[in-house]
Amino acid sequence: MSKIGLYAGSFDPVTNGHLELIQRAATIVDQLYVVIMKNTQKQYTFSFTEKRDLLAASLKDAQAAHNIHLMVSQDQLVTQVAQQVHANFLIRGLRTPADLEYELDMQEVNRLQVGQLETIYLIAHPRYAHISSSMVKEIVYYHGNIDGLVPPVVAQALAAKRDRSL
Repeated sequence: MSKIGLYAGSFDPVTNGHLELIQRAATIVDQLYVVIMKNTQKQYTFSFTEKRDLLAASLKDAQAAHNIHLMVSQDQLVTQVAQQVHANFLIRGLRTPADLEYELDMQEVNRLQVGQLETIYLIAHPRYAHISSSMVKEIVYYHGNIDGLVPPVVAQALAAKRDRSL
């Protein structure tokens, strides 16, 4: 049986922490679906197309890119996407203890939807544990330095968005 993983997020924007988790996840499953999804609780800076293009450009040099598949899903639950791609595992990243509390609740909700779907938690590398997409957008808004937080292509896109909105 093939090990198929699904790593979902809003990726607005994709950060170096996301990329590090994607690359690690790609080494433990045969196929990894990275799915850009809608979170109804968030307001987005980038369109789904822009996020997909930025994620693709950011993963261009990934060592394990041969088994990484990008998808966009705007109107489905993560469990519905998992069933669609025949995923055995949901891959989730943990940065803080608060993340674990939230993720455990989500794991149980997901289990109610699809009982056989297992969740694998990857702890963020300490170098990236402090990075969140919201924090990156706040720093960009105030013209702060985001070197090392996001790939250069994402930094450029964020700066362009900021400059257009002024």
